[in-house]
Amino acid sequence: MVAPLDVAEAPERRLLRCLSEHAAPLARLVASYARSAADRQDLQQDVAMALFAALPRFRGECAERTFVLRVAHNRALAFLAKRGVPLADVVDHEDAAVATTGKNPAMAFERGERERRLLAAVRALPLAHRQVVMLLLEGLAHREIAEVLGTTENNVAVRANRARAALRVLLDATGGA
Repeated sequence: MVAPLDVAEAPERRLLRCLSEHAAPLARLVASYARSAADRQDLQQDVAMALFAALPRFRGECAERTFVLRVAHNRALAFLAKRGVPLADVVDHEDAAVATTGKNPAMAFERGERERRLLAAVRALPLAHRQVVMLLLEGLAHREIAEVLGTTENNVAVRANRARAALRVLLDATGGA
């Protein structure tokens, strides 16, 4: 069920709330599209500006999270196009900064390495597969992913199956995740 909208909420306050509530998925989405720290900051700013412009058009037909992620994905695609990045871009060779928590440093390191390998493998996927994987990792259902990407549930299922197979190959080649 979609929550009712607070139409009295000031636009700036609404943007800050959305950015705060959806910070983690937005950060992961940005990291899957932008390789360098500077590009991630640029894309985060682009997403925030796009959300500020788009939020007045949000009428609650879908979950706010779905709407926010759709805006972010669209902005990320424009970001890549503006930079002339091919849609099937190459594997990232820059180490990703992965925050880990835990009391055992060895376990935290291993978890960080698995996350780094997974992110590198996701970045190596073709864009259509990368989009689906990132949204699946955020816990969205196929229906919600179809809404975000503007496609059908069947198309999402096909992309998800192909992406999982490609991820298995990539992760096996790098020692697993």
